[in-house]
Amino acid sequence: MTKSAMIRARVDPGLKEDAESVFAALGLSVTQAITLFCLQVKWYRGLPFELRLPNEATRHVFAQTDAGEDLERCKDVKDMFRRLGI
Repeated sequence: MTKSAMIRARVDPGLKEDAESVFAALGLSVTQAITLFCLQVKWYRGLPFELRLPNEATRHVFAQTDAGEDLERCKDVKDMFRRLGI
């Protein structure tokens, strides 16, 4: 199958670099990753992952943390697990 169609998209440069790093670690080029995504969309007949809007409680927590409110700061992972009782 010859490839002649082109997809162009504008994304944040940092996001592009981060995604390219992940693709490279997986042994994929950006073109191969986009092709895989499009194949999954075709096979799923929709997006290959769940999309949903956060509920009111989640939106409230997002707003609080974005404002720097009600944050728990931990020294390290051990401290975090201790505080969570895990």
